[in-house]
Amino acid sequence: MNKNELIRAIANNVGITLKDAAAALDGTIAAITEGLNAGEKIQISGFGTFELKAKPAREGINPKTGEKIKIAPTKIPAFIFGKAYKDSFN
Repeated sequence: MNKNELIRAIANNVGITLKDAAAALDGTIAAITEGLNAGEKIQISGFGTFELKAKPAREGINPKTGEKIKIAPTKIPAFIFGKAYKDSFN
């Protein structure tokens, strides 16, 4: 399912226009992004949790030259599904 299909599904499930569903989805994504950038953990009861995970600095290898390089520490977004949501599939 791509973004347009998701917007259509939201509109059909909630009974709103495609324009309103697109605005709601874009607003949700923006709010999650802003929260993560502010260092917050976003928890949606019954669904899951969005959070930033820290990856420490590490040593890697340049695949072209085989030379060892240092990779800086980074933060990556992660999503952890809630137990109730995972259980709904089984």
